[in-house]
Amino acid sequence: MVTVLILLSLALGITTLVLIAKVHLMKKSAEEICRQLDFALTEETNALICISSSDPAMKRLAAEINRELRLLRKERRRYLHGDRELKEAVTNISHDLRTPLTAICGYLDMLEDEEKSKDACRYLAQIQNRTEVLKQLTEELFRYSVVVSTKEDLKPETVAVDAILADSIAASYSALTARGITPVITLPENKVLRHLDPGALSRIFANLISNAVKYSEGDLAITMNDFCEIAFTNTTSDLSPVTAARLFDRFFTVETGRKSTGLGLAIAKALTEEIGGSIDAEYGDQKLSIKLCF
Repeated sequence: MVTVLILLSLALGITTLVLIAKVHLMKKSAEEICRQLDFALTEETNALICISSSDPAMKRLAAEINRELRLLRKERRRYLHGDRELKEAVTNISHDLRTPLTAICGYLDMLEDEEKSKDACRYLAQIQNRTEVLKQLTEELFRYSVVVSTKEDLKPETVAVDAILADSIAASYSALTARGITPVITLPENKVLRHLDPGALSRIFANLISNAVKYSEGDLAITMNDFCEIAFTNTTSDLSPVTAARLFDRFFTVETGRKSTGLGLAIAKALTEEIGGSIDAEYGDQKLSIKLCF
């Protein structure tokens, strides 16, 4: 009887050790799969998951994940190819539209000097207005396609962000005053230096100020602190938290922005993220605040 118990205990002990070893190996395989899957999803690589375990279940799991990875990479290549073709098409179309639009604007300017009836003047004004909108849309389409498809053109250097912001405000001052907006500006006393592309930064600030010109109800506050946190805040009663969240979507406009293409803020967002910053919009108490941080 004692011998039987000893044998049973020995068998249980061996079984327990085998199970512990198997669990350890499966845990090791799971960690290998997690590590390699994370690498495969975050890096540009064609590597597949390979595990050291000979366990059939873990090998089947790795094989299934590899199958899904191949499908994902195939779809990603198809998407990137189609996205690149779309961007090239948009660039070509916007470029091809420039020449006839320039000619149309030229003939419209010539018509201004001709004798016209009151109705003809009204119709001509509408045509000029719509032509300017189309011209602006064409330019913004071209800029957007360039921004989202060419990353190598960015040339970061050490810049004083506060100085570029001040220059952008000064460059837009006539447009602001034409809308009756006197901006309230708060800048830090010390220089705020960052390693950024100055051209991209100027474009971001110009687009955000232009957005305020289109949608503000007569005010604009621009604040910046020593941590390079910048806010553009203005009153507008035609938004909601839902529409404010969509302001960065391509071609999205609100009713008051009839002359807007809906691409200005999309370009600002693309450029901000490209140079390593963050941008978001908040709306409350009829105040829209677009916040940047670099």
